Formats: sequence, structure tokens, C-alpha cells
Amino acid sequence: MSAPAVASVTAAHRARVLHALGLTPWQCRQVATDSVELPVDEQPSPTATHADCVVLLPVACGARELDLLGRALTSGGAPLARAARVQVQAGQEEIAVPQARAYLACGEAQAHALGRSLPMQVTAQAQIVLVDEPARLLGDAAAKRRLWIALRTLRRSLAAAGR
Repeated sequence: MSAPAVASVTAAHRARVLHALGLTPWQCRQVATDSVELPVDEQPSPTATHADCVVLLPVACGARELDLLGRALTSGGAPLARAARVQVQAGQEEIAVPQARAYLACGEAQAHALGRSLPMQVTAQAQIVLVDEPARLLGDAAAKRRLWIALRTLRRSLAAAGR
């Protein structure tokens, strides 16, 4: 026999059950309604933000390649899973890229654009890793191996820098 359906559960009962199960309830944060708009000249630039890792991708990336790369980044831990993704067109001279501790360039064109866009101090301090383009990851086992080695290297360096 099935248990009778509960019409309504009070918040206190839910809190007691969650506490008994050892779970911590999460609350959604409320967005402030009285936000202040900054003038255009005071808006923060994309290069002013700091991130742990930035992934540079070619613009012509298919859904399968992005899915594969996203799953690989997710398996690398939180800093890699939350990495900012910047799309770079082939032959693009400079890009707006945030400053980060590590960069993962997916292809030579992306690495060249990154080298032209970053200040020399940032380039000297950051770890820049070059891997194959995402289109090669689908069919080339050696490209996948190089990606996994690069992600392991980035994960270790980000963990060491976070200490």
C-alpha cells in the first residue's frame, strides 16, 4: 500500500527533517532592487577582473567540442569548471581578456592573440598552457591525452597558488 499524500509541510517540519538527515538547507540570495548604475566611464573593464583560469576558444566551435571540453574542465575541479571562456576569431589582433593566474589556449591562433593582448608583467606571472583545438579532441587520442595532462598541470598549479 502506498503512503497517504501529505497536503502541506510546514517550514518548521521541513527544517527538523533536514536537520535529522544532516543536510544544510540553502537559501536563494535576493537581488537588491535599488542597484546603482555606474556611468559608462566608470564601468569596470573586462581586463580589470581577476580570475583563476581563462580558457581561450576558437569562435567556430561546435556543440560536441564545447561539451567535451566543458566536461573535461568540470573534472578538473572547481577553479577549472568556473574558468572564464573567451572566444577568439582567427587572425584577431587583440582580445579583451581578464587577468588570471592561468590561461588555457585551445589552438595556436588563440595563444598568439593572448600574447598580443596581455601586458608583459601578466604574461610573466601567469601560467599559459597550449592545447590542441577542440575539433581535434573528438577524433585524436593523443590530443585528448595532451588535454588531460594540461588540465592536471593547471589544477596542481592553481591548488599550489591558492595555499
